[in-house]
Amino acid sequence: MKTAIIIHGMPTKEEFEVSPEQSMQHWLPWLKAALEEKKVATTVLQMPTPYAPVYEQWRDMFERIPRTEETILIGHSAGGGFLVRWLSENDARVGKVVLVAPWIDPDNIDREHRTDFFDFTIEPRLAAKTDGITVFISRDDDIPMLRTVEELDKHIPGIRIIWKKDMGHFTEADGVIEFPELLKELSV
Repeated sequence: MKTAIIIHGMPTKEEFEVSPEQSMQHWLPWLKAALEEKKVATTVLQMPTPYAPVYEQWRDMFERIPRTEETILIGHSAGGGFLVRWLSENDARVGKVVLVAPWIDPDNIDREHRTDFFDFTIEPRLAAKTDGITVFISRDDDIPMLRTVEELDKHIPGIRIIWKKDMGHFTEADGVIEFPELLKELSV
């Protein structure tokens, strides 16, 4: 049976105080409903202290959910960066992986939020652990996300990058509350 795990990104503390349920933001609830309509059991994780992520806490939360070679993984922003790190550091085999506007702070420019969350080396054979990795990125996203995609493209042979325009960071503020192209990419 196919399953899916969706991981949200990292809001500011102020954004979190206004909307603490990050798992219910942007296009995530729409995607969960669309996948479940297609009989894919879907979990949208609510990660601990998302505005100040601690890798070990996110890892522990993520590893509570069973994964198989058919499990689809979807990560938005820092959630995508988390998946890149977790897959780089573990020998698990999973299904399709989709990273939406992924962020791994490649230039160490986010001093305000700097933790060891992104202190890892990208595994060049990462794509071989999956049924394929697709990255969605918008040309008008912020430089750290654009640089992240450059780094992923440089270090992970075989990833597929879909360039969009006028989608910003794929958030509700950018007008993205549904994401049919992502659903289509999953081929479920």
